[in-house]
Amino acid sequence: MPPSPHHRPAPDRRSFLRISAGVATLLPLTALAGCSGGGRDPDTLRIAFQQFGSGTLMEQWIQRTATEYSKEFPERTIELVPIVAAENDYFTKNELLMSSPRTSPDLVYEDTFILMSDVGAGYLQPIDDFVKDWEHWEDVAEASREAVTAPDGHVYAVPTHTDTRGIWFHKGVFADAGLPEDWAPTTWEEILEAARTIKESAGEDVAPMFIFSGMPQGEKASMQGFEMLLYGTEDRLYDDEAQKWVVGSQGFIDSLSFLRTVFEEDLTLSIGQCLDPNIGESIYSSLLPEGRLGLIIDGSWISQNWTEGAPSPWPEWEETMGVVEMPTQDGGGEGTTTLAGGWSWTIPQYATDPEASGSFIEYLLTTENSVQRAIDDNHITVRADVAEVEEYQTYSATAAFFTGLLESAHYRPAYAEYPEISSAIQEAMETVMTMSASPEDAAAAYDRAVIDIAGQENVQEAGS
Repeated sequence: MPPSPHHRPAPDRRSFLRISAGVATLLPLTALAGCSGGGRDPDTLRIAFQQFGSGTLMEQWIQRTATEYSKEFPERTIELVPIVAAENDYFTKNELLMSSPRTSPDLVYEDTFILMSDVGAGYLQPIDDFVKDWEHWEDVAEASREAVTAPDGHVYAVPTHTDTRGIWFHKGVFADAGLPEDWAPTTWEEILEAARTIKESAGEDVAPMFIFSGMPQGEKASMQGFEMLLYGTEDRLYDDEAQKWVVGSQGFIDSLSFLRTVFEEDLTLSIGQCLDPNIGESIYSSLLPEGRLGLIIDGSWISQNWTEGAPSPWPEWEETMGVVEMPTQDGGGEGTTTLAGGWSWTIPQYATDPEASGSFIEYLLTTENSVQRAIDDNHITVRADVAEVEEYQTYSATAAFFTGLLESAHYRPAYAEYPEISSAIQEAMETVMTMSASPEDAAAAYDRAVIDIAGQENVQEAGS
């Protein structure tokens, strides 16, 4: 959950890149601080983004854009603010920067999950005038436009891309277990049955399945794990019509019960591995390529770990891995479900020149630039103009599959309370997976937490 704006940790050391006329140089933090405050140059755009370790794809995207941008605006300088941090730490450090005119970036790369929390804290400004005139706003999928629109009706971000989720399965592990290569589960029970079959045939060296669970996994547990289950029931986290958070739902209990079964029957990795915040790296770099994991509920992006030039290239992944849609609990409703998320560009409240920030967004998100970005980072586009480009349609063996899921995808209720409620979901999952509480007791504790977070007047019983 985001920290209180009244109590924030001091920033750690990080580097800042300056790009002027498309050329990048490295500036120390002290140099940035020295030109801060009232003397800030309105022709300097600071751009904050999350850098994943030594990865440079974001930096390359912004540098490529800056080169074109400088042709029209040679007087403007672009300063990159790469923040190397885990997901929750990135949010905290971004908020720290945005909280002061002295340190605020002019553009911030935001997960839509945290967007409304930052809006509620006053860190961001609405960008209605920008999107009204931007030529690609109507190309953005309606659900994605809604995800960046606050309850007050104002738009606070421009979506860059999205992601969808399904089940990835290892065809070799399935074949060894006698499971079909065209496996397509229609209920939760069929997922469990496949995992049980793998356990019986493969022995201890192969984990049948994996679902992100518990507090160390952060939002991955809530979204890739729990919500992929809950949204396959008749219940939801939030009632959009009543505009209230839902408690007392059977779907919540049933989702936790599925999780309990996975751990009670030893159908997954050990508790210690599941609670390791870095387990994803092991899964993508070794467990899946080495055939030591049968299936995983995960996102559209994970094959980026296996492409040429990635830390763990795996050329055979296209022939080895299968993808199928996540079924609903009993096959009812639409039969399958998925969650969509994504990232966006936002303009902080203390941006020195919002119009300049908006002009750089336009350059970042041209059709050509967006196609290249999707290919480089294995993204699912939210834009109709990008989806029509053949190069996008064919860049990955799974691009068409995951793009096709977007039309019926669910989005998280990314209101200001959601980050705290997400933490409560993770806690409920962890108490169930560690056998510290029954699904019913964990759900009851979650309900109490939601009432404390949102207030009794903003909560309703399921079915009421």
